[in-house]
This record gives sequence, C-alpha cells and structure tokens, in this order.
Amino acid sequence: MKSNIIKRVLDETFHIINTGDTIREIAKIYGVSKSTVHKDLNERLYELDIDLYKRVSDILKYHIDVRHIRGGESTRIKYLKLSNF
Repeated sequence: MKSNIIKRVLDETFHIINTGDTIREIAKIYGVSKSTVHKDLNERLYELDIDLYKRVSDILKYHIDVRHIRGGESTRIKYLKLSNF
C-alpha cells in the first residue's frame, strides 16, 4: 500500500475515533468519496492495525443502529425550515 494511502487511512481513523463523525462527513473533510472512506475504514485499516479496526468498527456499527433516527430527524428539520419561508 502506498504511503499516501496509509496516511489517509490513519488520518480518517483517528478522526472518526476522536469525533464520531459519519462516513459522509469524513468524505467531505478529506475530499474523497464515501466509497473510498468505507474501503479505507473496513478493508485497508484491517490490514494495517486490527485493534484500531475494532474501535472504528464499533463506531460504524453504532452509526448503522441509529441511522433511522438521524434520517427522521434530518427530514423533520428540513420541513421545519421549509415551513418558515
């Protein structure tokens, strides 16, 4: 694996551990696609450091568990903003 990819994977890893951001938010910050972040955190990180992989995996599982709540909240906020215009 190239050194720039390794650096990006580790940067994304420490970012998600420290902030708890979603894959979508991390993709915007690092200027890559959601697919790239997903591959970095699920495949490449596993090859680099299994302990970090386990920590990130727990965060990603939590995001999956609450996505139906986040989606509903986002929709509610969207329509509240539209009704104020």
